[in-house]
Amino acid sequence: MCLISPTAPQMTKSKEPKYRKLALKYHPERNKESGAPERFTQIAEAYDVLSDGKKKAVFDQFGEEGLKKGVPHGDDHTEAWTHGYTFHGDAFKVFSEFFGGENPFSEWYDRRDGELDMGFGGLHGRGRRQQDSPIERDLYLTLEEIYHGCIKKMKISRRVMNEDGHTSSIRDKILTIIVKPGWKSGTKITFAKEGDQGPNTIPAEIVFILKDKPHTRFERVQNDLIYTATIQLGEALTGCNVKIQTLDNRELNIPINEIITHGYQKKVLNEGMKISNPKDSSKLYGDLYIMFNIVFPQSLTPEKKQLIKAALL
Repeated sequence: MCLISPTAPQMTKSKEPKYRKLALKYHPERNKESGAPERFTQIAEAYDVLSDGKKKAVFDQFGEEGLKKGVPHGDDHTEAWTHGYTFHGDAFKVFSEFFGGENPFSEWYDRRDGELDMGFGGLHGRGRRQQDSPIERDLYLTLEEIYHGCIKKMKISRRVMNEDGHTSSIRDKILTIIVKPGWKSGTKITFAKEGDQGPNTIPAEIVFILKDKPHTRFERVQNDLIYTATIQLGEALTGCNVKIQTLDNRELNIPINEIITHGYQKKVLNEGMKISNPKDSSKLYGDLYIMFNIVFPQSLTPEKKQLIKAALL
């Protein structure tokens, strides 16, 4: 353990910060110099001795030779000698026990969202921080909000680590969602690392999933809108006009000249939902489909029945 002598005086005053600095400096995953692995092992051995009160006391009094060969056990030196110290040789075990679940390289490499992200798996999984599972929440919007686009402010409460690095507290935060016109149901808006913080975990992603609120007039299917018009049987047979208030408050007056049978639908081009990221500049909106609910009369007078027979039969 030749490193103890020159290194020990540096470590004894502040063992943990010194070990952290030296172990990170000479760790084989970061330091590719030929002597780095040996140096890394020597640093671990020095810390293994100096972090143990009994081993350190022997080393301070009898030096490296006394530590390794053993010393008399007792003040008068007449009792049996202690067993000599032998380093177990697993520098990675010392490293892992020192850092625990913390990612020791986080200050250099634990960055995301397009920046450098090396992760920490070089020590065969030792010290790897696990990220919590994504937290998913539904975000219900009216069709008008989706048609025009909108801004939503979502208040969340999460656990945040305090400056001491050990305790935590619950704090509120406002997340801003900018909804683009035409976003489809199922669109996911992800906020990275906005979940609860913990000393040994990576905060979870918070994911909002867009959902359509039920609407009084329309149903959305992809980029198209479905409108159901209720008409009388006579209108179905003789024609009618269907008035529809659009999502942007215009009024459409759609003439229906065909005979309306079961399953008939009227297609109105470019009166549907706005298309998000349209591929064709000539097609910026979906279409409007008018479905029909035909109301039959509950009863007919003999005279009306006769007229219908004369007209249709």
